[in-house]
Amino acid sequence: MTGAVGPSADGGVSNTIGGGVFFHAVIQGRDIQVVLPRKVAPALTGLPPASPVFTGRTEMTETLRYWLRPDQPGEVQVVSAVAGLAGVGKTELVLHTAHQVLAEGWFPGGVLFVDMFGYDPDRRLSAGQALTGWLSAIGIPGEHIPAGEQDRSRLWRSVLDAYTHQDRRLLLIIDNASAEEQIRPLLPADARTPVLVTSRHTLDLDARLHDLDTLDAQASLDLITRIVAGRRGPDDPRLLDATGLAELAKLCVGLPLALRIVAALLADRPHLHPHALARHLSDDQYRLDGLSRQQAAVRAAFDLSHQHLTGPQARLFRLLPVNPGPDIATGGAARLVDLPEQQTERLLADLHRAHLITEPTPDRWGMHDLVRLYATDQQTHQASGWSDDRPPDDSHSATATTETEAVAARRRLYDHYRHTAATATTHLHPTVPADTSVFPDQKRALAWLDAEHTNLITVAITAPDYQRPETTTDLAFTLAHFLFFRRHFTDVIAITTCARDVLQQAGDLHGEGQAWGNLGLALAQVRRFDEAIAAHTHARKILQQTGDLHGEGTAWNNLGLALPQARRFDEAITAHTHALNAYQQTGDLHGEGQAWGNLGNALAEVRRFDEAITAHTHARKILQQTGDLHGEGQAWGNLGNALAEVRRFDEAQSSHHHAIAAFTATGDTARAKLVQGWLAKLPQPWCR
Repeated sequence: MTGAVGPSADGGVSNTIGGGVFFHAVIQGRDIQVVLPRKVAPALTGLPPASPVFTGRTEMTETLRYWLRPDQPGEVQVVSAVAGLAGVGKTELVLHTAHQVLAEGWFPGGVLFVDMFGYDPDRRLSAGQALTGWLSAIGIPGEHIPAGEQDRSRLWRSVLDAYTHQDRRLLLIIDNASAEEQIRPLLPADARTPVLVTSRHTLDLDARLHDLDTLDAQASLDLITRIVAGRRGPDDPRLLDATGLAELAKLCVGLPLALRIVAALLADRPHLHPHALARHLSDDQYRLDGLSRQQAAVRAAFDLSHQHLTGPQARLFRLLPVNPGPDIATGGAARLVDLPEQQTERLLADLHRAHLITEPTPDRWGMHDLVRLYATDQQTHQASGWSDDRPPDDSHSATATTETEAVAARRRLYDHYRHTAATATTHLHPTVPADTSVFPDQKRALAWLDAEHTNLITVAITAPDYQRPETTTDLAFTLAHFLFFRRHFTDVIAITTCARDVLQQAGDLHGEGQAWGNLGLALAQVRRFDEAIAAHTHARKILQQTGDLHGEGTAWNNLGLALPQARRFDEAITAHTHALNAYQQTGDLHGEGQAWGNLGNALAEVRRFDEAITAHTHARKILQQTGDLHGEGQAWGNLGNALAEVRRFDEAQSSHHHAIAAFTATGDTARAKLVQGWLAKLPQPWCR
């Protein structure tokens, strides 16, 4: 670029540069005429080259291209803001898109790129500094660049207007911004100059927002293999280790920064096998440190995001991993940090805007696995005097929590799960009054239990590791009815086995007997009948030993349910008879009704249908009397089957209709459909 400076006609300074776009403006009282370059070359503004390996972003690239295309109407939004977690590949996406559209001639004026270093306190650019760089790069002499940011912005928009009027459309890329004030002064005055913005935050801009997610499993594997093949050749034998490479991809959890580091580590050392590297990275305590190479490091990327958090935000961030499940509700997070729910919701929204947490479903919050590891690390740092009432704008980069705080948070959260689950399940017990203090009805109680299902199971299983065995036993018994109702039988087996072991170690013989009983019921449901019979036999003997006649009756009842599955029908009839007697002696009318129903089923198995009909009729009347609508539905269904066996089809049809109505009213759609199937099999009147 060449040029000359000389006096203008009015005695001011005239600056011309040979060839290009003519620009004329009055700057700080001087009439300036500049011929700007016809096309801003990428080298002038530091546009980095795109990586040769880029995969898994076709849909997002096409979306960005759509909003950059030359035929967009003038009123269309010009700013596209790409936001996402540190290391998710925002800059790479924008660079690939920019190089594509430049090569296709969409931007004859070229591209202007700036890295704002928004998350690096040592290199962070202000909007004014970025404007100075851009204005200098396109040929505005330094002495004519205004000192004030507002004046620079006006000059910049005049330059953009000059390019647009001469059909030299420009593309602006503002990379790695952390705040709106870094961006707004750089934006054009109208919709003719498109802008691509990247940030780790969802910024408050008048922009089209694009959230960038992690890569899927196949794209992750492709990225590693293509980088290694590109650097070591397609004949590298390690590329044949599909299992090892897939395990590496899985450990990176789709984060492109981590995937590129892993690929580079393999490329650096030709004798490093994928499975060996995966073995090292599988240690959670080592993984973040292991995902580093030269200047690229996952931990360092997360550090920059973490430094931008206020004190309360950082506290919530580092305590969220205390929840052992995949996500947490706002209410649970409030108990975790011991703050009001509205305040916690604001903090969660802040973390979400920073892309440090996700919102997989409304009002539930999750974490990328590598972010979870990073947040967990913050729990073990030495505290440096910060307290919960610290002003939110204080710096806290050296601050973290003590393990004691994590222990207290876990206690609050686990107690929240225990107590809320106990309240919710009262809506499922037919003979227990419903506690409406938290959930006004069964529908809402079930909705909470369904939403927290995975958390509750994980808490029950992991609680003994944190010296909270009572949480395991409480949840195992509290959740049993819900888990059977929803047919989550493997979960019953998992948490009841844990509870049984805890109770056994504590010497609680009676609790152990009850746990054996629940375990046997679940084992029978997954057709592990021999184990179920053994479990119920353990329960019966233990409860008999402790003198619990009612518990012994329940064990007899459960044993009677398992024995027919092993074709031991006579023993089942005997077991249910023992159960019936025990419930009658202890005055448990509801238990007696259930025992009558189970006895009726056992009698039907040996084709003693008249006795079965009598038993099911007793069951129906008693369960109706006790207000157990769901149990009454079961009795109606079983009665209908027995009646059909003796060809009393009209009565059978009526019984099944009663059963369907009861199951529908109690929300058990699975059983309602089952009985509808039975009803459909009854012979029609003209076929009898």
